[in-house]
Amino acid sequence: MKPAEARLLRALDAADPDIRLYLFHGPDEAGARAFAARLGKALGEGAERVDMTSAQLKGDPARLADEAASFSMFGGKRWIRIDPATDDAAEAVAALLEAAAAGNPAVAIGPGLRKDSKLVKAASASNAAIVHACYPPEGRDADGMALEMGRALGLQMRNDVAHRLVAAASNDRAVLAQELEKLALFVDAAPDRIREIGHEALDALGAGIEEGDLTRLSHAVFGGQVAVADEELKRLASEGIEGVPVLRALSRRALLLAQLRGQMEGGEGIDRVMETAGRAIFWKEKDAVRSELSRWNAGSLATALGRLGEAERQLKTSGYAGSFVAAEEVLAVSRHAARRR
Repeated sequence: MKPAEARLLRALDAADPDIRLYLFHGPDEAGARAFAARLGKALGEGAERVDMTSAQLKGDPARLADEAASFSMFGGKRWIRIDPATDDAAEAVAALLEAAAAGNPAVAIGPGLRKDSKLVKAASASNAAIVHACYPPEGRDADGMALEMGRALGLQMRNDVAHRLVAAASNDRAVLAQELEKLALFVDAAPDRIREIGHEALDALGAGIEEGDLTRLSHAVFGGQVAVADEELKRLASEGIEGVPVLRALSRRALLLAQLRGQMEGGEGIDRVMETAGRAIFWKEKDAVRSELSRWNAGSLATALGRLGEAERQLKTSGYAGSFVAAEEVLAVSRHAARRR
């Protein structure tokens, strides 16, 4: 683990009182949300979360510092989440970092922020803030992340087991954390009660991993199972998985299918395409992928990618209402697949 991330995790896990603001930027929005959730967990189950948008803070720059210094109406701990974080919040963040006192930490999630943005510069200049660029983990970094997250829960595993978990979670840190927590419960692991897990544990919880959350939804959407997709969206929402993480997972699936379909339209047979895909397709998914490729062509997949991307853009627009936009676009893609039987 890099020193900067190690410092970040120590501060989050200790809810360091010297840190007033955590600013997460970069393309890995799921990773940023997982870091934010880690702070909430460190503060305790009863901690009150106050949600704000940058648009609100632009109109009332003093509000952030006021909220950071105020007490919870329930008498417990509280923390503030700014989502989405844009330069509209720069003045409010500067006021927070310059205030005489602030007892409640704030987390700002800004995947669209650049390194030279006003907000990033303001936070980076203060010792009371930690600024962290979030990028989707890949390869060995992703496997190492799974090992590290598992150790924190009392889980030990070999590299190949970690790699399988990462692949099943589509490199999504939030989904990976959820699956590791399920495994820890399954084997009765805890930081002071170390348990080793292997492929047999993953097989035993197969419904929650390879056939799990976002994978099941992907099969339903691109396989044209509209009713199943609708039920999966509702179930995922009840578990706190909705909006951008769902759109990102489906976009990755659409991109994989587009690449494979492009090879087919370039003259390669489907058997050859499936064979050369290698580890990009988990072995349990091969039949589903083959079926999905028969329903889609490169042009329609490009349209699906565009719709999913536009839905993500709308969700990130300051003040835009609700994750229902994501659900509507997901079901529209599924209905398109259903018509192509």
